[in-house]
Amino acid sequence: MDTLLILTILIVFFALAFDFINGFHDTANAIATAVSTKAMKPRHAIIMAAIMNFVGAMTFTGVAKTITKDIVDPFTLPNGSYVILAALLAAIFWNLLTWYYGIPSSSSHALIGSIAGAAIAAAGFAGIRWEGFLKILQALIFSPLIAFAIGFIVYSIFKVVFKNNNLTKTNQKFRTIQIATAALQSYTHGTNDAQKAMGIITMALIANGYASSSDIPFWVQFSCALAMGLGTSVGGWKIIKTVGGKIMKIRPVNGVAADLTGAFIIFGATVIHMPVSTTHVISSSILGVGSAHRVKGVKWGTAKRMIITWFITIPISATLAGLIYLLINFLF
Repeated sequence: MDTLLILTILIVFFALAFDFINGFHDTANAIATAVSTKAMKPRHAIIMAAIMNFVGAMTFTGVAKTITKDIVDPFTLPNGSYVILAALLAAIFWNLLTWYYGIPSSSSHALIGSIAGAAIAAAGFAGIRWEGFLKILQALIFSPLIAFAIGFIVYSIFKVVFKNNNLTKTNQKFRTIQIATAALQSYTHGTNDAQKAMGIITMALIANGYASSSDIPFWVQFSCALAMGLGTSVGGWKIIKTVGGKIMKIRPVNGVAADLTGAFIIFGATVIHMPVSTTHVISSSILGVGSAHRVKGVKWGTAKRMIITWFITIPISATLAGLIYLLINFLF
């Protein structure tokens, strides 16, 4: 069998594995608030999230095209298959490591850092498309800050609007609403996160001569949507516990405010074809809501641990991917 074909098959396999892991690693965040407030039973929330993620992944491809062509040039990247394979292996390793320890790290940061690290190892700093890469980096950095601010504002508005209402009755009403907002957040998660694996596979198809443009083939879109949906059905209970309870005690009214904020930011990024970290956006939304509710009620120790992980993910995954690339290149 042709070597390029074998490498392409391996990349497709690992890209779908990355998407599957992303499903149980990141999608937990989208339903964490609904589960922690008991608006939904865990099993029902997982099924709903799996369906909505699949639907979301089948709706858009703009983010996938950004991943395909804006970080590196797949048409000219030397040893493109090795670069992509190294990036996927590094990102998968980091995702599994952080999942094992229950840390809501970012699959997006891991993947983008890994692509950059492997590309630099293969072609030096000239191997990066800096204009596109820096735009993506800006989206990754600023989206959590915007989510925090909007979460704070949304919950502050809720406090003013419902200040004279009975808290118990208000939370009962919002518990029903939260089912819809959790579904919306799961849908928007699919519109952004599933596309990253689509972009990686299409990048490999171009690098190995099996595609001539950044248009996403239907089979790639469908298989990535299915992989994420199946991954979601496995669930990420450790991360649900961290996001849903260890940041702050979440009530339904808090959950709705956080879900609406997260969905708004993620969908907005999808519309402008920018990959963002759904983990960071959702966690920052909860932090913003928690700060507006009661600053002392936020468990800042957990938040600090998460923030440190956010900052170290890109450099660690980039370094790891670079080393894996050098190893693959040496062996083969």
